[in-house]
Amino acid sequence: MLKIKEAVIVEGRYDKLKLSNFLDTLIIETNGFSIYKDKEKRGFIRRLAQERGIIILTDSDHSGFQIRNYIADGIPKDKIKHIYIPDIYGKEKRKNRPSKEGKLGVEGMCDEYLIKLFNDIGVSHESVDAKNPITNFDLFDLGLSGRENATQNKKQLLSKLDLPEFLSTNSLLSYINSSMSRDDFIKICHELYKTENKKY
Repeated sequence: MLKIKEAVIVEGRYDKLKLSNFLDTLIIETNGFSIYKDKEKRGFIRRLAQERGIIILTDSDHSGFQIRNYIADGIPKDKIKHIYIPDIYGKEKRKNRPSKEGKLGVEGMCDEYLIKLFNDIGVSHESVDAKNPITNFDLFDLGLSGRENATQNKKQLLSKLDLPEFLSTNSLLSYINSSMSRDDFIKICHELYKTENKKY
């Protein structure tokens, strides 16, 4: 797995699934043109750019470039890295027909080629508490998943960390493990929920 500091911005969930095969970082979907109406997500992306930098990886069709330019607008150039995929014509396996412009998108690229693209732009390798990361089991023990008040607790935590409510559990884990130490996170949870667990 390639563990990097920058957050990666992609268009859709299949792009995110593709990158998750080899990339260990926070990956945010724009849900296509929905980003135009999602003020909260736009604000979060700008915050990520300031905190750690972002990498924009959209398809190389007209829609992809429109979304790319919209996200980049107003963000300092030194906070953004761009990855562009080549114009390769074909069809993704899950689709019945090619896209409107006939080009393969991010999900149509092989992992090895995408890894090369990330390495070529000089990604920042991340190592925040890499040997002892927060896991799904920790979230359960801390009352953030699989428990009676987990939804409410997670909502409180997202608010405390100034994170948007749309953040999935996996994205939350990625953010935590690349933004703070294990001890700092557990301390925050203790303060929020008065967690009493011998494990911690």
